Amino acid sequence: MGQLLLVRHGQASWGADDYDVLSPLGWEQSRMLGQALSARALAPTVLIQGTMRRHRETAESVAAGAGWVDTPIIEDGGWDEFDHLAMLRRHPAPFGDREPTRAEFQEWFVQAATRWTSGEHDEDYDETFAAFADRVDGAIDRAAARVGSHETALVFTSGGPVAWAATSLVAAAGEARTHAFVWNQFNKVVVNSSLTKIVVSARGETLVSFNEHSHLEGDGLTYR
Repeated sequence: MGQLLLVRHGQASWGADDYDVLSPLGWEQSRMLGQALSARALAPTVLIQGTMRRHRETAESVAAGAGWVDTPIIEDGGWDEFDHLAMLRRHPAPFGDREPTRAEFQEWFVQAATRWTSGEHDEDYDETFAAFADRVDGAIDRAAARVGSHETALVFTSGGPVAWAATSLVAAAGEARTHAFVWNQFNKVVVNSSLTKIVVSARGETLVSFNEHSHLEGDGLTYR
């Protein structure tokens, strides 16, 4: 059996002009993950990253922390996050024009995500939830095809794709409402620099663990 280890990027720059940049804590979270993986003697056969800067920076920091120098890196846009800014624009902010607290932002985000995933307003979005799911499914298939027996692909991505990968492997096929509910629950709790493990065998992919973050200590745990 092979395995896919999905890594959510380290903390990005919440509230900054450019969100798609790791914060100082995000760099540290990623380095700590690299060190933890090195302590397990993990030697991935390939690193796969989405096209976003926070994916690339997380991969760089993890590789530096682990001491991986020659591991090949592949870029796959299927692992990119959905457009959360466009999603938020379609659901008016309940706090008006003022700067929200983190709690207020989280509540707004959950409400906007519920609208997007419902499928009742698909005409409002350039990428529907169903299209996003199909895109991530394709990325999972491509990554799974790259790992042979006893091989590991480390995938650097975002919370949305991690949550969908877990959802697709635990929710019953064909139940769109169930998928939307489960995805929303997973997406709310994916920790920055967390690790989700998928085993790949002749029977397909199996979710083994979700959102592991034992490498983080004290104040190092963040969700946004």
